[in-house]
Amino acid sequence: MRIAVPDRPLGQLSGAWRECVGTGRFDLALRRDYQDSLALVQAEIGFRHIRGHGLLSDGVGVHRPYEHDGARHTRYAFTYVDQVVDAYLALGVRPFLELGFMPSGLASGEQTVFWWRGNVTPPSSHTEWARLIRATLTHLVDRYGIDEVRTWPIEVWNEPNLSDFWQDADQDAYHRLYEVTAYAVKDVDAGLQVGGPAISPGADAWLTAFAEFTTGRGVPVDFVSKHAYTSGPAQHVPFGVHQTLQPPRALLEQFGTPRRLLAGTGLAGLPVHITEFNTSYRPDNPIHDTALQAAYLAPVVAAGEELADSFSYWTFCDVFEETGIPTSLFHGGFGLLTHRQIKKPAYHVYAFLARMGEHVLARGEDHLVTRDGTGRVTVLAWAPVDVTGGTPVDGHRLSLSLPLGTPATTSAYAARASVGEEAGNAYTAWCEMGRPRSPRPRDLDALREAAEPARSHRALPVEAGRVALDLTLGVHEVTLIELTPVVDETPPWWDERRLLGLEAR
Repeated sequence: MRIAVPDRPLGQLSGAWRECVGTGRFDLALRRDYQDSLALVQAEIGFRHIRGHGLLSDGVGVHRPYEHDGARHTRYAFTYVDQVVDAYLALGVRPFLELGFMPSGLASGEQTVFWWRGNVTPPSSHTEWARLIRATLTHLVDRYGIDEVRTWPIEVWNEPNLSDFWQDADQDAYHRLYEVTAYAVKDVDAGLQVGGPAISPGADAWLTAFAEFTTGRGVPVDFVSKHAYTSGPAQHVPFGVHQTLQPPRALLEQFGTPRRLLAGTGLAGLPVHITEFNTSYRPDNPIHDTALQAAYLAPVVAAGEELADSFSYWTFCDVFEETGIPTSLFHGGFGLLTHRQIKKPAYHVYAFLARMGEHVLARGEDHLVTRDGTGRVTVLAWAPVDVTGGTPVDGHRLSLSLPLGTPATTSAYAARASVGEEAGNAYTAWCEMGRPRSPRPRDLDALREAAEPARSHRALPVEAGRVALDLTLGVHEVTLIELTPVVDETPPWWDERRLLGLEAR
């Protein structure tokens, strides 16, 4: 059955999908590979904010206590902070500040998380913690200007509902930290945006408790944040894990939880930021490298803006070391890019969306249709995924009737770009190479070529201002079709027979 796409737009494509992207810990941004990867992502996708852990951890070196004349003092050093933020802004992306983890000189305990040992204990002095927050934000305002820093959301901590990230998952202790932090932020400037509680999936009760606490005590909250993942328990293998997955709709259900649970509370109506999302919560799950990941993400990214103000893919590249230094090029990292800027299939979901128009004409279970101000119509379509291990769908069909041009338009130029199990799939090429852990330069060049989408083009007839588009999608295929009305400027003397010196028709 052919689906008739209406001519009148349903609304605007908000761009919530590009509002933020995740990253490895803050100081990794000092590396060349990281900055080269971010430059590529920004050139082809253009995220607006970037969020990661470790702004206040020892690796960044902001909090520097010392003894002098028998008294304890603190020096605040922003050497690395300035270099990273300068690099971000030069590449057109702004920080989404996550305040954490605890500097060792201010920590109340020694519990840490990750290979790089981020401290996850409450501050030994909430007064000194507040001074640290005020000093950091005051410095950023002085360096970048208040109008700029007001556009940077400020999130208090990361997943405090998990004992790995917050000692004993102590909710009361988190509420106290949030209160002290929110007031310290507002001491610097009332227009700065502060929020939380940045909870992981499965802890939705924290949202209502957070609303009750902040509303009851009048604590400032400018946005609400949470995370979304759909993977089950980790099944460990050497240097990796495998996990079951829930269907893609489970991610969308998680995106919608804050607005549903907070309706009727004092936090109803606030912006909702999903500050991390992915299939697996592990940085060593091969699912992230596959075409299945791309087809899984497509319906989520296409529909998520109806449920949240932003949803931040975790992460933009594989320069990421929570479980240690990766042991091979493809290792199941979170990134849209591997090290050395090789694009994974999921990268192209975002790159395709970045090419779409701003006016939404249609949404469906397997497609999104937009139009831009020039009249160009774009169709993003994807094959369904089966997370139960059944035979993947091959030959998924989609037929659309699309409005294009004026009644006088007779032809459309259709350009198609596709990724799937073979096309645009460097992971498959890497496997066929024998999974080299350290590919040589010519291998890297071959992988970059394999990572590019398959491209094709053709002319389609336009009848009464509409184009009939028939698509057949391969296994886990995601495709972008761009349709442009043709204005024929062929000169009247043109005749292809004359290419070979033959007589004109």
